[in-house]
Amino acid sequence: MIPRLLTEQAQRSATWFPIVSVTGPRQSGKSTLVKNAFADYTYLNLEDLELRNQANVDPISFVRNRSTHLIIDEAQYAPDLFSVLQVVSDETKQPGQFILSGSQNFLLLKQIKQSLAGRVGVLKLLPLSYAEALTAHPELTIEEFILDGGYPHLHAAHIPRSIFFESYLNSYIERDVTDYLDVRNLTTFRTFLRLCAQHVGGLIKATSLANELGATYRTVKSWMSILESSYITFSLPPYFGNLNKRLTKTPKLYFHDTGLLCYLLRIETVQDLQEHPLFGEIIENLVISETVKRYYNALKTPELYFYRDDSKIEVDLIDCTHSQTKPELIEIKSGRMYHDRFARHLRSVGTLLNVPETNRTVAMRIDSPYIDHGINVCPIRNLLLRGEPPVA
Repeated sequence: MIPRLLTEQAQRSATWFPIVSVTGPRQSGKSTLVKNAFADYTYLNLEDLELRNQANVDPISFVRNRSTHLIIDEAQYAPDLFSVLQVVSDETKQPGQFILSGSQNFLLLKQIKQSLAGRVGVLKLLPLSYAEALTAHPELTIEEFILDGGYPHLHAAHIPRSIFFESYLNSYIERDVTDYLDVRNLTTFRTFLRLCAQHVGGLIKATSLANELGATYRTVKSWMSILESSYITFSLPPYFGNLNKRLTKTPKLYFHDTGLLCYLLRIETVQDLQEHPLFGEIIENLVISETVKRYYNALKTPELYFYRDDSKIEVDLIDCTHSQTKPELIEIKSGRMYHDRFARHLRSVGTLLNVPETNRTVAMRIDSPYIDHGINVCPIRNLLLRGEPPVA
């Protein structure tokens, strides 16, 4: 298996909480991670219909007739289990009693919030980061990684991208989405996914999406919520702060996996990618989604924003995770040649927010970092391979 950065953090969490839950998108490697991280635990998968029936018919016996140190995969299929886990974990108050995982995150997290609040450490396992993918394919370029994305099975089994992602979409829509949509809307939902891909890196305007799709505003808002709760897309909020500026209040749309994004955009080769009109937005998506992964893998909550005001001054990424008062400003470019104009907005926003020059960066597809008139010009690869110390 491809080593995962979150493995050690899952084990640490099991020394703090009686219950640990690993969430994330379908096929991100959750089952493999929990079985590897907790190899001495009993593994129960509720995809097994017999086990699922036992858990639903008599959840008390299902838990109490087994020793603690249980992994319960696809736990959302037995909602009454969560109350039993609450009672059992409270009796001993020992850390690391149960490990939960599941693919239908909205159901799993709903049960956790209702029954296990304060008792569970929630970890988010996204697809492979570029750093993780390099352990399996040391020669993997950034462009190839963008096309492949990070789903572990695609890398491990060398499945053609088109075959993998078509199967992935079918499974996602049929197993994760069908219960929330009228069957007549499934084809329209696929169209909606492609439409979201075409708007990557743009402001989320539900009314415009609804008009393009021929759907209602309420439907589009509901579908956006489904995509986010199942870790297909995420929104990047605008930076506010106490500024005497009229700032954009609408978030931007990004995908957690660039491979799925490229498949939806029908991008098949590196040449297709580099010639695509959304190449800049895809590179932007890569850097921001990899930053999200880096923080989740260190058990940290990302505090990420973009800046845009009514003067059209914009900075792609404001990273406040380490400091609200001295954030890092990052402008993301797909090119290979730096121009001083790339830093114009970094300088004005940096001055406005009192951000030191050391925290102002232009990220590009170059080979070596350098400083130009106080601006850090940084290879995108260096950003993607940045380490992040875990929570102490």
